[in-house]
Amino acid sequence: MSSGSTMTYGPQQSFVPVSIDLHSLVRRSVASLYSHLVTRPTGRALRLGIESQIVELGDRCLSVLDFRQVVILDYSCADEAVAKLVLRYLQDDRPADAYFLARGVSDHHLDPIEAVLARYHLALVAEVDELGFTLLGEVEPLERYAWLALQEFGVASVNDIAARLHADTAAASAALSSLARRRTVIRKAESPLYCALPALLQASA
Repeated sequence: MSSGSTMTYGPQQSFVPVSIDLHSLVRRSVASLYSHLVTRPTGRALRLGIESQIVELGDRCLSVLDFRQVVILDYSCADEAVAKLVLRYLQDDRPADAYFLARGVSDHHLDPIEAVLARYHLALVAEVDELGFTLLGEVEPLERYAWLALQEFGVASVNDIAARLHADTAAASAALSSLARRRTVIRKAESPLYCALPALLQASA
């Protein structure tokens, strides 16, 4: 696990981008082929290891799940280590204020990740080989367009997004609010501004 500098984000708010190398974590957590994330017990152990690292930070964080060294990812492991991880931090009683972003996602990771996200009606920001940052999972068309527009801006208001999409303000606001509830974008505290998750990585570089 490695962390970047803290990004101040509104009064009393800060985000700590922290990179979680899934290959290294599974090596410490389970006795298996380290680059092969297969079986549900492996996924469960990996999820618990990630949650433990998040709790140790004791702060708001953007957890970057690094798949670059993962050769095989099966559906049962993705269900435990990706879908149930994201789902846990959508709950009101989540143990920490964590957001998730996947990096190093290749073609052979996409099918299991997309399948488990769809199963729970989840969405996840990911950096996919040859595509760059994209939004995986189930989202409404206007939400996807709003996410893409915000990704271009980095930080923007509802009015900015409405103007870019040629949509009315109420529709743009509803789309951004939904994305924020699903923790695929962040709304700045006491501000009308929204932030794309990859913008936090750039700010901490």
